[in-house]
Amino acid sequence: MPTETEIVTRLRAAGCVFAEDEATLLLEAAEGGELEALIERRVAGEPLEQVLGWAEFAGLRIRVLPGVFVPRRRTEFLAAEAAGFARRAGREHPPVVVDLCCGAGAIGAAIADAAGPLQLVAADLDPVAVQAARSNLDPIGALVFEGDLYDALPGELRGRVDVLAVNAPYVPSEAIAMMPPEARDHEARLALDGGGDGLDVHRRVAASAHSWLAPGGALLIETSERQAAVAVAFFEAGGLDARILHDDEAEATVVVGVRGPDRA
Repeated sequence: MPTETEIVTRLRAAGCVFAEDEATLLLEAAEGGELEALIERRVAGEPLEQVLGWAEFAGLRIRVLPGVFVPRRRTEFLAAEAAGFARRAGREHPPVVVDLCCGAGAIGAAIADAAGPLQLVAADLDPVAVQAARSNLDPIGALVFEGDLYDALPGELRGRVDVLAVNAPYVPSEAIAMMPPEARDHEARLALDGGGDGLDVHRRVAASAHSWLAPGGALLIETSERQAAVAVAFFEAGGLDARILHDDEAEATVVVGVRGPDRA
């Protein structure tokens, strides 16, 4: 079995910036004689989280599978803001929270951890992501569905959703080739590719959100700072009161759209 020093040397040669930390995690994750296989996967460029089988997110250990989008630390900002909306809604009733384009379910898990008890529903188009999300969310009583955006959700949720948290793909198609190989080569294209300007899925989400949100309910979508103003425009076109939130430290941008109260 290779020593930790030997593992660090191999990881450094492969371009791993945090080779020492990664070597420690690989040694901890290895069972029996599988250490060499784990090292080879990491040296070949597979994301560390997929090699380990988990990613840290908002203080939680989120299970990920090969090919599944790895939750980014910047998305903790979206989860925290969504949890705040859930807590406010929960003053009167257990809030209904939907994690749409859920990937491994990290956002939903973080919201539930920070703002529970709540009714949590998650959905994704990628069957492997749905499998990972169920392993993370089934233990906390959430329901996870496979399907295309709102088509995956139970109809009984229409008009009842207090928080709709969405980390949809927002990388422009032509920019995929410039992404780090870890993402480009090892995560599902549908979790990365947002179309021509990166906002194709965001438009679809915003166009129908009003009918799914409860009065006063909020849609939160992660995007880039450059794209945010465009997103605000189609949030407003969908009947939502929109604003931009930004966290400089996390380099995270979230657009929030709130459904106004029903008028008598």
